[in-house]
Amino acid sequence: MLYFLKRSSLLVGILFAAAVGAPRLAQGQQAQNPVLFADVPDLSMIRVGKTYYMSSTTMHLSPGVPIMKSKDLVNWRLVSYAYDTLASVDALNLAPGQSTYGHGSWASSLRYHQGTYYVSTFAQTTGKTHVYSTKNIEKGPWKAISFRPSLHDHSLFFDDDGRVYMVYGSDKIQLAELTADVSGLQPGTTPQVIIENASAPAGPNLGLPAEGSQLFKIKGKYYLFNITWPKGGMRTVIVHRADNIQGPYEGRVALQDLGVAQGGLIDTPGGEWFAYLFRDFGAVGRIPYLVPVQWQAGWPVLGTAGKVPQTLALPPSQGLISGLVASDEFARRAGEPALPLVWQWNHNPDNALWSLSARTGYLRLRTGRVDTSFLLARNTLTQRTIGPTCTGTTALDVSHLKDGDLAGLALVQKRYGLVGVDYRNGAKAIVMVSAESEKPVELQRLPLTQATVYLKAECDFTERKDVATFYYSLDGRTWQAIGGPLKMAYTLPHFMGYRFGLFSYATKNPGGYADFDYFRLANTTTAPK
Repeated sequence: MLYFLKRSSLLVGILFAAAVGAPRLAQGQQAQNPVLFADVPDLSMIRVGKTYYMSSTTMHLSPGVPIMKSKDLVNWRLVSYAYDTLASVDALNLAPGQSTYGHGSWASSLRYHQGTYYVSTFAQTTGKTHVYSTKNIEKGPWKAISFRPSLHDHSLFFDDDGRVYMVYGSDKIQLAELTADVSGLQPGTTPQVIIENASAPAGPNLGLPAEGSQLFKIKGKYYLFNITWPKGGMRTVIVHRADNIQGPYEGRVALQDLGVAQGGLIDTPGGEWFAYLFRDFGAVGRIPYLVPVQWQAGWPVLGTAGKVPQTLALPPSQGLISGLVASDEFARRAGEPALPLVWQWNHNPDNALWSLSARTGYLRLRTGRVDTSFLLARNTLTQRTIGPTCTGTTALDVSHLKDGDLAGLALVQKRYGLVGVDYRNGAKAIVMVSAESEKPVELQRLPLTQATVYLKAECDFTERKDVATFYYSLDGRTWQAIGGPLKMAYTLPHFMGYRFGLFSYATKNPGGYADFDYFRLANTTTAPK
């Protein structure tokens, strides 16, 4: 699917989601939809024995292609990433004036074949299709290969006869045969169109052409899942089936409710079936849903009377903390990973400029160059926000900032907001900056005469309120709001829900540093209003 068309269609989805109302996460003895109130888009899922694994999209972040694990399809925890860095190119390295926001690696395909796990993805940033493989999906190591071209929204597929394929494309769905080791296109073959107009089952009013291919083989038949978006309608699940991988395929609308779409099929050890899908949901991002599936006349029938149910016959969620997000005291024991998997860097990091050992119990972010803006500054450490509400808090030692440095806590998106300490002309000040207008505006500045300051950011995604508030404290107990509320918005150039970010960058002289004592996350908003 073309870049601009995809983003235009997502904007329609954001507006549609506002009209249909927010998801409610009621407590009870059953799972609730959405199963994850966080930005986990473009799901691909497998079951190996009694264990489920899922990959997702995090685009310009590093490490990338997160791998999650579950025993019940509801409670997930991060266990791995397919790569540390996608590639070392200027855009991914945030070379001066360059970035790859909204690009990087897009929708992945997760598969298990003959004892090996495969995750494939594609990237406009590199112009390549990337394939990662491992015998141990939780511990690695991962083998990386790549080839041209970049096959859009592809589905990796191992057929029963030993042949390997990728199904990909936008509306005109194509089938490409790969080599047995998945290292590239099979020599002597040419991709062929297997469905000329995959959007056709949804009607003639084409908005978003069918994409997001995921191919499955069940009881000898091939089932291809796609998403389409009729003009004036909503995100819609299309399913095609065939007796031969090359077709002919017949298709039908499989689900058209709440804009929940794009994904595939998963079965349980007990024989139940579900579709895993996601929904565009404003500033928090694209959030996963599960929909029960029944089989009728060889077709998967999604939903309960064609609707996405609020409750599911699955165990209830235990919450996203600390499976997908977590607090961090920045204290490490021998043998522990340097950073927990909940953290991802905004673009590729410069690993020489951050440390957990330079000062025990602290994250040190050192500046190594001069940057012109927050979004182009390197080494911002991020993790997801979660709904319906969440709060991130940090304690920051600014005694070693240099003149021109800015360090603090941000909510990262194109329309970002931040609270931090600005050292300018020999004086430090607490500042709140809002880029709600897509241009940064300093809303408030207060003098700071002590070395340590406490910073807090609250997010309220309830009923798509999408408002953030920033606070500071001089003692860690009494909090004061600063600046003004930030109206958060999911912008298409970034293509990602808001994330908490810890940052420090120089605007005059590199070499200063900021020490973060901790980052503490809660699923409530606690500061006084």
